[in-house]
Parts: sequence; structure tokens; C-alpha cells
Amino acid sequence: MPKIKITETVLRDAHQSLLATRMPTSDMLPILEQMDKIGFHSIECWGGATFDSCLRFLSEDPWERLRLLKKYMPNTKLQMLFRGQNMLGYRHYADDVVEYFVQKSIANGIDVIRIFDALNDIRNLDTAIKAAKKEGAHTQVAISYTTGEVFTNEYYVNYAKQIESAGADSICIKDMAALLTPYETESLVKALKAAVKLPIQIHTHSTSGLASMCLMKGIEAGADIVDTAMSPLALGTSHAPTESMVAALQGTEYDTGLDLVALSEIRTYFMGLRDKYIKAGLLDPKMLATDANALIYQVPGGMLSNLLSQLKQAGKEDQLTAVLEEVPRVRADAGYPPLVTPSSQIVGTQAVFNVIMGERYKTVTKEFKGVVRGEYGRTPVAIDPEFRKKIIGDAEPIDCRPADLLKPELETLRQECAEWLTQEEDVLSYAQFGQVAVKFFEQRRDKQFGLDGVHGNAEKQIHPV
Repeated sequence: MPKIKITETVLRDAHQSLLATRMPTSDMLPILEQMDKIGFHSIECWGGATFDSCLRFLSEDPWERLRLLKKYMPNTKLQMLFRGQNMLGYRHYADDVVEYFVQKSIANGIDVIRIFDALNDIRNLDTAIKAAKKEGAHTQVAISYTTGEVFTNEYYVNYAKQIESAGADSICIKDMAALLTPYETESLVKALKAAVKLPIQIHTHSTSGLASMCLMKGIEAGADIVDTAMSPLALGTSHAPTESMVAALQGTEYDTGLDLVALSEIRTYFMGLRDKYIKAGLLDPKMLATDANALIYQVPGGMLSNLLSQLKQAGKEDQLTAVLEEVPRVRADAGYPPLVTPSSQIVGTQAVFNVIMGERYKTVTKEFKGVVRGEYGRTPVAIDPEFRKKIIGDAEPIDCRPADLLKPELETLRQECAEWLTQEEDVLSYAQFGQVAVKFFEQRRDKQFGLDGVHGNAEKQIHPV
């Protein structure tokens, strides 16, 4: 039995991090059967932004993608990333929709569901955890890792105990912003292993150049599973390279048992894709550069590019440093939310407004009001009542689980999109992405399911790279 298990991310987070999730299913299919033979612990290939990207940019049915992935990789556990009560969308959904999404994800091929909440509010995960357990999937709960004076090992151990009590099968340290350092990783893994009995997985990004070192120290401290990416789509804002980690552990007590020669053949395929994406302008070589600024500003790479884009639109790109200095202040005011979707966008946009308006909170976004009011759940630190009053005025604060205020909505959603439904899962696409899904449904109908080789026919699009 291999000591350390590998979750391969090249079909999801690696291309989400480097090419804005633009890898089409047709580019995946030629290599799936070879990947299935490697012996990965799991392949992360769905969820996150892939669902949105399929519908919005690639004219693909994400459910069809999942079924094809399962067809060609029957021997490997397929893994997805799931934002708790947000599912894959950007608001909280009623429990009946969350339960149905989990059920359909597993029925179509998902084996491992990694569930997380942007605020580390366990209440926002309860429904998804129960639904995944009911359907027999491996239910992993991720800790949204961040830094700051309140985010001590004690804080994370307390959350890990809540996760274990909620019925999770494993815990992931999800370092989306590349804030982990090697010795912090070692310390945190040791603390978690001493506190809970669940397997511990590490997910970190290479943005700051520390990912491989963090994984190594985490493994030595007792971590059971690590996330890596095939080297052509590794490093930069992506992850540590799979082959390098396998080689580093080979012949040690942590040997992964994976075959470097077999991995090399897969690397050759993805090198072809990488070259194609660079030529097409999808892969900006800048994304592969190391940037330790993440450790200074504690801002994820994707958030940094968003901030710069917003400032450019306002003609204020010279204000970037001021905005980066404002982000931690806004975050403190808002109860120290971890900077991950959607809180990273919400905090970042508010920081931009505070700087360009020349007065803090002169303009307050609807989403920021929502965080302060409690619409997204309980923040890690209680928000000052006076600040809350200033931001939300006479609106009633929400202190319960936000989804408790939502009525069942699945049947209403079905009625709203009835004319477009060609499969049961379509209602879930519509629930999360509304008019984006409708536009896709219209295209699908117009093209009669693949007249042009797109919809329903990804298999026919296979083209060697």
C-alpha cells in the first residue's frame, strides 16, 4: 500500500488557476484512459468554476462532461469541489436544491465531494454533508485556510473537531491563496492529527513558490493525501508538479507507488496542450511566475488580478498599493472572512470603492452589506455592532443559519425552466446560472444536440494535440 496518496488536479483546479477554466472536454478525452491506469487516489475534475465555464464559455453541458469522465476513467475516484450551501453558484440555495444537486452529482459519477464554506461556518455545510453521506460518496470537508491573528492552530483544531462531529470522512487543508509556509504546514498538520482521527489532505498553490516544500513538511508531519498537478500545468498559480512529488518520495517510507514512466507519457500529452494554449493566448506565461507578494498582502492571485482590472476600468490603476493596504482593514471590519470565493471578491471590491471614492464606506456594495448582515453565515470573528449598524442601517441582522430562511425552491425552479428541460439535471444548471444556462439551452436546442459536433458530441471532437 502506498504511504502517500495523490489527488491529480490537472482536469480542474490546475486549468482553473492557469487558463480561467477554459480546457474543453475534447482536450481531456484522449488522455483519460491512460490517466485511469496510474493509480491516483482521486482525480479532481468537476465542480469549482468548471460548471460555470462549461455553460458560459465552452458551450458544453457540464453533466455530459462528468458522464464522459466517468465512462473513460471507471477505475479512479472522481472528485469535485462544492461550495456548501452555495453549491457551485454565488448565493445560498434552499436545502432541497442542495440535496438534489449532491444526489445528481453522485449519480452521474462523482465519488469524492470536497465541501467547503468561505467563512468556515459548519452550519453552511451540514445539508451537503448529510446528503453526500446518504448517497454513499466520500465526504471530505475543507478548512478554508487563511492567516491573521485569530487564525491560530487552536482555531483550526476547533473547526476540525466540528467537521469530524458533522460526519465527514476526511479533512482537507484548503490553502487557496498560497499562504501556507513549510513550517506552518508542519505545525498545523501535527495539531490536526493529534486532535482528530480523520485522514488529512493538503491543497495549496505554487503562487508564492512554497507549495512543494509545504507538501513535504506536511507529509513528514503525518498528512495522508496531497494535491498536485501534471507538470505542464503546474507551478505559478497552479500546484506542485505531480511527477516531481512522486520522484521526491520514491524509495522512501512515503513512496506514492506511482510509476514515473507512465506519468511521463501523460506529461507529453499535456505539454502539447500547454503549447496550444500559449499560442492561443489562453495561458499567459506571467501566471507561471513566482510571486511572494501573496505572503505580504495575503491576497489570492485571482483576487489580485481582479483588483487590478477594476482599478484599470476606473482609470485608477496607480492606486493598487492603496487598495492592497485597504483589503486587510476591510477584512477586519467584516469579521475576518477567509479570502476565497465569494468573500475574496466582496472584500476586494469594497476595498476598491473605499479607495477610489476617497472615503471609506461612502459607497457600500450589496454583497458587502450581505456579509455584514449575516447573509453568508457566521464570520470567524463577531462584527462590531456599531459598524454593522452603519453598514446595514435598519435591516434585521441574520444570526441563524442563512438557509433556514429559505423556502424549498426546487419545484418553482422546475416550473421556471420547464420549456428547456431535456434531462433532470438541467434544473440544477438553471438554478445556479439562470440566464447563462438558458442561453446554453437555446444553443443546444438550435443545434439539435451536436449537429456541429459540440453539444452531446464531445467524443467526436477528439483531436490529437
